[in-house]
Amino acid sequence: MITDEDKERVRQATDLVALVAETVELRQRGQEFWGCCPFHGEKNPSFKVNPNTGLWHCFGCGEGGDVFSYVQKRENLEFPDAIRYLADRAGIELAEERGGQRGPRRNRLIECLTEAESFYSTMLMRSRSEGAAQARAYFAGRGFGSDVCRRWGLGYAPGRGALVAHLRQKGFSAREIVAADLAVDRSGRPSDRFYERVMFPIHDELGRTIAFGGRIMGKKKDVAKYVNTRDTAVFNKGKHLFAYDRAKQTMAATGQAIVCEGYTDVIAMHEAGFTNAVAALGTAFRLDHVKLMERQRVHRITCMFDGDAAGQRAAERAVRYIDKTTAEFRCVVLPNDMDPMEFLAARGADELRPILEAAEPLMDFVFAKRLEGLDLSVPGRRVAALKDMASLLAPLKHSVLLDEYATRLADTLGLEVEDAKRAIREAPVQDADDERLRRGGGPQGAARGSGARRQAAAPARKPRAQAGSSWDDGVPMDAYDVVPVTEAGGWDVPPEYGAPLEAASAAPVSPRLESLSADERLQVFSERELLCALAARPDEVRPYADRIASFSWTDSRHEAMAWAMLSAPEGSSPAEVVAAAAGVVPEAPSILSGGRALEGREMPDERKLSVVMDTVELGSCRRRIREIRVRLRSLSKGAPDGESEGLFEEATSLQLRVNELVRKLSSSSND
Repeated sequence: MITDEDKERVRQATDLVALVAETVELRQRGQEFWGCCPFHGEKNPSFKVNPNTGLWHCFGCGEGGDVFSYVQKRENLEFPDAIRYLADRAGIELAEERGGQRGPRRNRLIECLTEAESFYSTMLMRSRSEGAAQARAYFAGRGFGSDVCRRWGLGYAPGRGALVAHLRQKGFSAREIVAADLAVDRSGRPSDRFYERVMFPIHDELGRTIAFGGRIMGKKKDVAKYVNTRDTAVFNKGKHLFAYDRAKQTMAATGQAIVCEGYTDVIAMHEAGFTNAVAALGTAFRLDHVKLMERQRVHRITCMFDGDAAGQRAAERAVRYIDKTTAEFRCVVLPNDMDPMEFLAARGADELRPILEAAEPLMDFVFAKRLEGLDLSVPGRRVAALKDMASLLAPLKHSVLLDEYATRLADTLGLEVEDAKRAIREAPVQDADDERLRRGGGPQGAARGSGARRQAAAPARKPRAQAGSSWDDGVPMDAYDVVPVTEAGGWDVPPEYGAPLEAASAAPVSPRLESLSADERLQVFSERELLCALAARPDEVRPYADRIASFSWTDSRHEAMAWAMLSAPEGSSPAEVVAAAAGVVPEAPSILSGGRALEGREMPDERKLSVVMDTVELGSCRRRIREIRVRLRSLSKGAPDGESEGLFEEATSLQLRVNELVRKLSSSSND
């Protein structure tokens, strides 16, 4: 479990502006940084980052929050994984890792692996041994010259204890070297795990060395062609992809990913300009690999499998993920059973591009391959083909796509649809990953078939309200959509106050907020603006604490946040005040990210803040008056006169205050 202390350590160690600037071009305006939103298409910047509060917000799509929500959205992660992502990036060891620590620390393993990559590379580039010369010849034969080898950190492992001796000299213990799977323990003495192999370093998404793939040169009997790093504290072959760190930016930019079968294929693809290519690591293509690519919002995954039996099996395995992702699966088999490296060497990138564009839906390829050459005129062979195809489609037995594929199978075999469905449902799901899918692992994109295209749309808006919660007047709470100033009804808001908010007026308003009256919606909006001002300028707003305490809030969360923020010690930074609010209301960062009341230059900040205060108080008074009216109507004729008189007096006093506030706001708007 991630502790609050670790969460704050990670937050403080992360520069939000630098993080966002990795993918967004930002320009400074005053104390804030502005750019085009990375989560929806736009030409005019409406996305801001405030380094003081540690918050970001887009006035175009309405999304916003803190550094964790930004990483969640950018990398498509759950909240705990977003913290781990940033902790890993900052080199922070979390308590959950320390608590279960049985071996060397993660950062030491990564340092050890990084040094090993440097060693292997040096052996390849500088060693005069016969093995190193063979390694250079191997890479040259695949078109990988010295520049390519340097760019990809390719190397040569001589074995015979050379790596262990080098790492021990660099200060790494035998325990650390073995834990990184760079050596094996032989009777208490570490021995190099890789020997006489060309080496392919494997990096995590941040570009750090976490593992290796080693390939023999030539053909040797009784020797594995590839030896890969086993799962360690920093590496899991079922969760990582080769070259993902290099490919993710192009994936995000194009929405497309290409999955190859080997390291050399991926390198050749990248060197030819196809920089969204990746490969699985010594294991079959798995659901976690699909989810990893989904983090870059890919809408098309093209599988480039070899034309042999192994390639066909790889394509068939990918079928089970068709309904577990919003991405469209397509398949390419190159002519003459060439692999991508061979094709590019023989024909070049220009001939590969149209082939990739014409990739056929994965299921079409699998159906054709499985059934080609079969004589389906014989009933017994049709039954055998049905059983064979049913085992292939078994992972989809609980999918809404079952009808589509069962109908297609029945039409192909000349059988009844119900017979095809029954066969698929009765076929066993044998793979552990399939069982995980059956139980609901992965996002459900069942409405999208293999030939469907993902429709361009704005990012889905997730409700931030807690289940079962509601406005104090019974109206359900929803996400904090921007309330257009033009819909303020009869409230007199100075134009200088509204001007900075015009950019937000086009933002969508949720159906739940549309159920509120114009007065209520502006009250919700004004309360948020007051809280945003308190977050941005805590010491300037603190003198109004007594007045704020008298407000009747539309949303009880707003009140809780206000009290928490005002309770922060005097002199607290904006980021600390935001953290105080988040401590009582988890969605506080997204609520506090979109304030605009203090922006613009039309009037002094003090006056803008006064307008916000008056607007919130006006709504508070009107709301209390409505409550009194309801109470008076509910009183029976036999109720004590004192209660009715007290309510009438309070309502009269409140109405006088309402009139005063309206005149004040009207006067401000006419100045």
